[in-house]
Amino acid sequence: MGEKKLRVRQIRSSIDVNKRHKQTLEALGLGRIGKERIHRDTPQIRGMIKQVSYLIEVEEIEEGNE
Repeated sequence: MGEKKLRVRQIRSSIDVNKRHKQTLEALGLGRIGKERIHRDTPQIRGMIKQVSYLIEVEEIEEGNE
């Protein structure tokens, strides 16, 4: 078993969203609906996910099950 990873997918538009939330989406590697990225499960990433949770969908995955 490897380390946990998170698949983060943007499901809502960032139009008319707080500027700091748009910056958080960019930091997560997102910016368009349907775009997804895989990140390590760290407290920093969890904090960013919590901030923009209304714009994204998150799935936990085990390394190797990508």
